[in-house]
Amino acid sequence: MSCAIHMALTLDIFRSHIFYIYLQKMHKFQSLQQLPNQLSKSLLRYTSQPPSSSNVREGFSLVSLTTASPAVRGNNSDQQALLQFKAKITGDQLNIMESWNSSIHFCQWIGVTCGRKHRRVTKLKLRILKLSGSLSPYIGNLSFLRELDLVGNSFYNQIPQEICGLRRLEALNLANNSISGEIPSNLSACSKLILVDMSDNQLTGEIPALLGLLSNLKVLGFFNNSLRGNIPPSLGNLSSLERLGLTFNALSGIIPESFGRLRNLSFFTIFGNTISGIVPVPMFNLSNIRSFDIGGNKIEGENQISGQIPLSKSNAPNLGVLELYDNMLDGNALSMSENNILGEIPDEIGNLINLEVLDFPIPFDIGRLWKLNIFYAHSNFLFGTIPHSIGNLIELTKLVLNFNNLQGSIPLGLGNCKKLILLDLSHNNLSGPIPPEILGLSSLSIVLSLSSNSLTGELPVEVEKLKNLGQLDVSHNRLFGLLPNNLGSCVSLVELYLEGNLFEGPIPPYLSSLRGLEALDASNNNLSGGIPEFLVRFGTLKYLNLSFNNFEGVIPSEGVFKNTSAIFVEGNNKLCGGIPELNLSRCNSKTSSKTSLKLKITIIVVISGVTLVFSILLIIWFRKKKEQKPTTTHVENSLLRLSYQSILRATNGFSPQNLIGLGGFRSVYKGILEANGAVIAVKVLTAISGIDYQGNDFKALVYEFMENGSLEDWLHPSVGMNEPETMRNLNFIQRVNVAVDVAHALEYLHHCCETRIIHCDLKPSNVLLNGELVGHISDFGLAKILSGDKLNYSTNESSSLGLRGTIGYAPPEYGMGSELSTNGDVYSYGILLLEMLTGKRPTNERFKEGLSLHNLVKAALPNRVVEIIDPILLQESVRRGTVADITLNENNLGNNEYLQCLNLIFKIGLTCSAESPSERMDMSDVVTKLCSIRDKLLRPARLYRGIQTPYSAGT
Repeated sequence: MSCAIHMALTLDIFRSHIFYIYLQKMHKFQSLQQLPNQLSKSLLRYTSQPPSSSNVREGFSLVSLTTASPAVRGNNSDQQALLQFKAKITGDQLNIMESWNSSIHFCQWIGVTCGRKHRRVTKLKLRILKLSGSLSPYIGNLSFLRELDLVGNSFYNQIPQEICGLRRLEALNLANNSISGEIPSNLSACSKLILVDMSDNQLTGEIPALLGLLSNLKVLGFFNNSLRGNIPPSLGNLSSLERLGLTFNALSGIIPESFGRLRNLSFFTIFGNTISGIVPVPMFNLSNIRSFDIGGNKIEGENQISGQIPLSKSNAPNLGVLELYDNMLDGNALSMSENNILGEIPDEIGNLINLEVLDFPIPFDIGRLWKLNIFYAHSNFLFGTIPHSIGNLIELTKLVLNFNNLQGSIPLGLGNCKKLILLDLSHNNLSGPIPPEILGLSSLSIVLSLSSNSLTGELPVEVEKLKNLGQLDVSHNRLFGLLPNNLGSCVSLVELYLEGNLFEGPIPPYLSSLRGLEALDASNNNLSGGIPEFLVRFGTLKYLNLSFNNFEGVIPSEGVFKNTSAIFVEGNNKLCGGIPELNLSRCNSKTSSKTSLKLKITIIVVISGVTLVFSILLIIWFRKKKEQKPTTTHVENSLLRLSYQSILRATNGFSPQNLIGLGGFRSVYKGILEANGAVIAVKVLTAISGIDYQGNDFKALVYEFMENGSLEDWLHPSVGMNEPETMRNLNFIQRVNVAVDVAHALEYLHHCCETRIIHCDLKPSNVLLNGELVGHISDFGLAKILSGDKLNYSTNESSSLGLRGTIGYAPPEYGMGSELSTNGDVYSYGILLLEMLTGKRPTNERFKEGLSLHNLVKAALPNRVVEIIDPILLQESVRRGTVADITLNENNLGNNEYLQCLNLIFKIGLTCSAESPSERMDMSDVVTKLCSIRDKLLRPARLYRGIQTPYSAGT
């Protein structure tokens, strides 16, 4: 039963230590919580001169007895609740819980805050401490708790219902964990809640309608979960709500009409759901709105707006972000990134001088938006240069222009943007040196990414000013020279990516100051010297890639070097030692430096002598060889010194038993060379009959035998193959690797040969896979070789266009008589890339009446990838799970890195297979972009995709 306690306190009497309490309708107490804590302490403190009335004295005694003992019990219950919370912790990498012991008072435990007077737990804040485990229901016993913050850990299982008994709770922040189950429906019992953030978890079920009773709520975030059902109209009753984030869930239905009553709403995002219908008209009158994002849904209609969005007459004067893309709006609207919405950016865009966030292609007068602080225009097909006027945006904090086709140099004016904390210009065609002005921006603290461009020159010494930067990525450019010692001044670096450049020399010892590094990639450079010992002492290092350089000496066996899954050192032939799993040669560590020097001198002398003798013998041999005049000459400039007779013996006289392939104008035989037992494949280009016994008219290509056959066999396995069909499938990563291999090969033919070679017939059957599934292209340059002999082959075969390629893979201009070009190979590669990801041949029966493989993929991007992806990929295991887990929910596209990469590869395929040759990419650019995408798939998660959310308390 409850009791009504009416207290009359007189300030003068209070100061005189005389306390009068009148208890009316006195009944028995249910719990201590029916009396304020401060009152119970006051009653114990101010006991002088109690009232003379027996009733009052009796009541006073009762109150005193019921408050003295529970005060002690309350403290004890808090300690026990915390210990029960600790008991559920299964992972504690930083040993945080070691401080939670009886040697100190629990109010001094890490993450625990108590009230000053009553010593009860008011805050439990364990943010980003690498804890894992389930949430203990004993949290519900922390009855004075006002803030529970467990952001950025790995807690799992369900949210205990007991949390809903925390009547004083004001902030509940469980973002960035792995919590599953449903949102507790009775969370509304915590009526004082101001902030609820459960973003980036694995929550399911529906949003409880009872949350609409939380009248004090200002922030509600359920980003990146798997919530389904409709958005409850009752949320429109949250009159204090300022921020509502429901991005990347599986919500459906419509935007409730009641949301027009959220007068204090400033941040609203429902991106990446399947919301339909129209935007309620009252929402356009929410004058405090600053960010309005309904992209990636199925919003339709004109939303009561005809013509262009009236930017200059908007009823939302504070609007900073307006994102409507990936919907089905009619009429003209702002054309945002990653969308197909039609219409133009209004000329009046330059009049929005209060605009703070902009997300669409770069407008001409961007420099006039001097209040702009966030600018996203990533993942478009933007051409041209970055306007120099962008340097006028002195309030800019985040600039993201990655994955476009921007050209020219990086504007020096960006050095004026002194408030930039994030700059991402990666995956473009930018050239020239890195401006020192950019590296001089000491404000950069999150990411500076310039990767996958064509930047040249040395890394400027001004890099030393990036003392606050978390991630530096200059990979896949053409940077050269020594790594500057000043790089060691970037003491906040967590990730450093230098791969794919021309850096040389040793790793500077000054990098030993980068003790917080978690990822370091310096692969594919010309670095030399020994592997620095200081890397052993980097306790946080989880990814180290030094492969394909010129390092030498001993590999350490401690620290990160003990983990074979974390280090990569292949392609450094002079390295030795290390743990046995690296399979490197042993080092001779007993040799003294003096003995080593003598040994080196001896080796040099011996090698010089041997070289001299060998040179003399070689000259004598050549002279004798010249004197032996053959009756006829063999094919000149042969890369392999194989005689016709040796090939004849290797193939058992071109026996039908050795025939492994038969084409329109060539036959392929398997053979074994007598000299070394090497297994070869011989592709005969001329008719065997009629050749003399020496094979003077014989032409053939001799390859290493590819035991895994062709890509055709893997993409479209024959029903009658001996192996189970599942044995002939390539998973996603393997397909990406093969695509990179083929791109590298075409780049070599187009740009690295003395005479440019055009393949003319790239298709899956001409891509061969060795024992390690490395892709090799065959039949390159046959058009030139065969046309030189004036061979005349039929062009009437169903799958052949003679010397100009194969139907489906040959570019459209070849059918109109255009000359052969490298652009034709790029087209074939684009079709091949689309086929590898969809599993559909370009000659599939469904492709008729204007529909083609190119158009099918184009129509499906970016949100319907699941409909066109090869079904095999939905079953194949990939890194961190299966593609099935990743792709079954198409609304997770923006949240999943694999699907993002899949979309980017599809875009490359579409660009390469464009109808106009001038719109196609160059193979060098294809290699750069694909390598970068592959690195993204294999490397650790990026910092700025990590633990921060828009709702993080205290940030």
